[in-house]
Amino acid sequence: MDESRIADPSSALRRSDRSLPTRLSRAVSVVLHPLVMPLYVILLLVAGPTQLSYFPASVKFYLLWVTVLYTAVIPLLSVGLLRSVGRISSLAIDDRRERILPLAIGIVCYLLCAATVARIPSAMIVRKFMLAGACCELFCLAVTFYWKISLHLAAQGAAAALLVLLTFGNAGNLTGALAVAVLAAGALASARLWLGCHTIRQVAAGYVGGFIVATLAVLLL
Repeated sequence: MDESRIADPSSALRRSDRSLPTRLSRAVSVVLHPLVMPLYVILLLVAGPTQLSYFPASVKFYLLWVTVLYTAVIPLLSVGLLRSVGRISSLAIDDRRERILPLAIGIVCYLLCAATVARIPSAMIVRKFMLAGACCELFCLAVTFYWKISLHLAAQGAAAALLVLLTFGNAGNLTGALAVAVLAAGALASARLWLGCHTIRQVAAGYVGGFIVATLAVLLL
């Protein structure tokens, strides 16, 4: 049985109420949406205690706008187009079967972003992160054919993996950022469960899967 159908019988009612926990859960889900997580990571890399912080301002701006274009703007426009032609029923894309095409588009966007960033050889970690993003989207796509997995938590797991690798690889002192990322993942998991979007298994599978896939992608690609 598709677990997404039995995640929470009261989810529809809970998502429509205006209680403080529900509003906070919605806000956390938006602020930590998979479409904006790459931007947070790149902002941390170019402004935090990493080697990329020494790049000229023009290069930092280039990395930021390329990231926003390929990982947020194009996917968001694609989802809007799919909604307008009736391929998806909601911008939230809660139906597992409707996620297949948006995920495929996301994979292409991450690969295009990696190819574009490759023009800056010294920004190899950004290219690796984009390739890791493509691999995570591919992982989620493969799982989505059979089961609903949390895309929100997969993005959190991928971001945490990058922070762990950078910290233990002596590429920057990001222990504080890692602690914040772990707390954010906990808050996001609680929000998704409260809204009835996922079960505990779906949330855990998303985070662990995103972490493992991103780690392997950064190390091997």
